[in-house]
Amino acid sequence: MDRTIVGARFDAGAQYIDGALRPGTSGETFEVTSPADGSLVQRVDLASDDDVDAAVAAAKRAFPEWSGATPGARSEALTKLAAILTERADDFARVESAQSGKPIKLTTEFDVPGTIDNTSFFAGAARNLEGKAAGEWSGLHTSSIRREAIGVVGSIAPWNYPLQMAAWKILPAIAAGNTIVLKPAELTPLTSLMFAQAATDAGIPDGVVNVITGKGRSAGERLIGHADVSMVSFTGSTGVGKRVGEVAMQTVKRTHLELGGKAPFVVFDDADLEAAVHGAVAASLINTGQDCTAATRAYVQRALFDDFVAGVAELFEAVRLGDPFNPQTDLGPLVSLRQRDSVAGFVDRARGYGANIVAGGFTPEKGHDGTDLTLGAYYRPTLITGVAQDAEVVQQEIFGPVLVVLPFDSDEEGLRLANDTPYGLAASAWTRDTYRALRATREIQAGCVWVNDHIPIISEMPHGGYKASGYGKDMSQYSLDEYTQVKHVMQDITALARKDWHRTIFGDR
Repeated sequence: MDRTIVGARFDAGAQYIDGALRPGTSGETFEVTSPADGSLVQRVDLASDDDVDAAVAAAKRAFPEWSGATPGARSEALTKLAAILTERADDFARVESAQSGKPIKLTTEFDVPGTIDNTSFFAGAARNLEGKAAGEWSGLHTSSIRREAIGVVGSIAPWNYPLQMAAWKILPAIAAGNTIVLKPAELTPLTSLMFAQAATDAGIPDGVVNVITGKGRSAGERLIGHADVSMVSFTGSTGVGKRVGEVAMQTVKRTHLELGGKAPFVVFDDADLEAAVHGAVAASLINTGQDCTAATRAYVQRALFDDFVAGVAELFEAVRLGDPFNPQTDLGPLVSLRQRDSVAGFVDRARGYGANIVAGGFTPEKGHDGTDLTLGAYYRPTLITGVAQDAEVVQQEIFGPVLVVLPFDSDEEGLRLANDTPYGLAASAWTRDTYRALRATREIQAGCVWVNDHIPIISEMPHGGYKASGYGKDMSQYSLDEYTQVKHVMQDITALARKDWHRTIFGDR
């Protein structure tokens, strides 16, 4: 990996506190490495408790000014931020690919443009805090609703979409007038730090956006348990989310949790088979399957089952693995060797209980471009059939390029199976029948249900789950609501010293 992609930009340190980079003081460092070949991308210093405290203190100091700014002023700053991100789009895309292993065409066409669009959306949303109109519901008072910023937000973002998840945390929080301390995953902190620097360059005051680079067990827990943090937002696994909730509850903080997923992909017998096959391949392999909304369980009505499996297998075999910076590479490595081994473990155990590995199921040696893939965390797209509904690969989140396909007979069975996991983040239904589609969108328990597509997201619509996939929404006006608190203001309009209701205290005097 070309070290000049990152260069010396983080030599001042990997903590962004009060508008400037500074070194972490824990005495520990972490090597951010390329998952494509194991080469060093950046050695970062990790945060100590003192660094977390300093970041929270900076956010607390900045809160009165930023929350008191007019919506128009916050909107103007975010508009400038969107322009800066646009100017630096290529740089962001290259650094994102370097630290995460994402193919450059994914960061260039999806991650960075999506982040810029989110920024533009929240620039507008900052001026559109909604609430009930003022009115005299009691007849004696005027009632109105105020939406106010909460305070300092402590956010923890995952490694699978480092830039986008940083934006999803930062943008609604600051658009609503809060200040924030973000802890990105230590595996992939670089574009989060770049985003914070861009925010400063856009004129967002020092201390409004802070980033600490540290481990979850230390810096993360210090942040979410901090007495001066008023709200916690976390994206990651359901298991870690439970721990976040436990720590946050000690100080009764508001929590926003976007957790794991195991998205069903339900194909009815009247579906466009070609569309369903292509949709399943794209939706299961996006970001090398490291996506909590990725299609992981395909339920196919029996009449189409064999043809669907054959079609997906054929396309899986054609997917090109290779150098992430090659524009022709379709699939990059998993984020780390540890994650690759975790995915391989799921597949190997499935073999052990009799699964049919139709395609993939192994670590490849050479890429389409001659790249030596044994140096990285690569895994072939894997298609599995012949397992039961209660199998581990059906019920648990694999977070890799693995699709499991099961047949069903009746519509009732297909929808029942789709709901038969603890998760409920996303799903899709494939059919040409309007009534089938309406039934599926009504009965599938998920925060997002696509019809005849799977994966596209837009800034104007919310993202968030049901059940063990968490609660709260990212993106959209609904996300902005998450980062405000509602206050009822009730003002007497009678000017009477003695109110009629006083007789409940003063008797009949």
